[in-house]
Amino acid sequence: MPNPSAAMLVIGDEILSGRTRDANMYHLAGELTEAGIDLREVRVVPDEKATIIEAVRALSQRHEHVFTSGGIGPTHDDITADCIAEAFDRSIDIRADARALLEAHYAKSGTELNAARLRMARIPEGGVLIDNPVSVAPGFVVENVYVMAGVPSVFRAMVAAVLPTLTSGARIISETLQVDRGEGDIAGPLGELARQYPDLSMGSYPFQKTTGSYGANIVIRGTDASVVQEAMSKLALALQR
Repeated sequence: MPNPSAAMLVIGDEILSGRTRDANMYHLAGELTEAGIDLREVRVVPDEKATIIEAVRALSQRHEHVFTSGGIGPTHDDITADCIAEAFDRSIDIRADARALLEAHYAKSGTELNAARLRMARIPEGGVLIDNPVSVAPGFVVENVYVMAGVPSVFRAMVAAVLPTLTSGARIISETLQVDRGEGDIAGPLGELARQYPDLSMGSYPFQKTTGSYGANIVIRGTDASVVQEAMSKLALALQR
């Protein structure tokens, strides 16, 4: 039985403009791999309502799990919560439990819970809160979409809270072989091996050394460690000839 599939939707003009480098996709991919969930698709979209809604609907229909990152803060351009509500035809308003979390948090620091900060308590109808032990403002789940903050430390904490609740599959095993030859030399043996092991994922990732010589890292991935190791051993022998 195949592992559950997942997609990620990264939301924010700052990512597309190059002002901010996204670290959340890298973290999520690693965590999902460990959990036996296959990250199959990643989209990066601007802070545009129609674009976000279209992406949420498309991804949620195609994958078991969808994770969003960004756009749930207190400013005017934080529109993710509204978009999720519209994508699933739900109302949205300030939720009492989310508001209580924010009230307690800001009371401790003597900070006013103003209208801007209250925006972070607006949750689509029927949403389930995602715990945020870093800065309290919660994420939420609507159907199969997990809506989380873009700040990396908060995103990581929310992922940690969510993962134990997900249906997962077999852990993905990955083996890497560094080959100091050009891809043109290894393409034949690698292609033949891929035909022999159709259930494994095989990729070649080339590099160039400072000396000018070329090489590649060959990565073989699968859910059965013995089969992955067997395929890697065959490849190593083939490349020695």
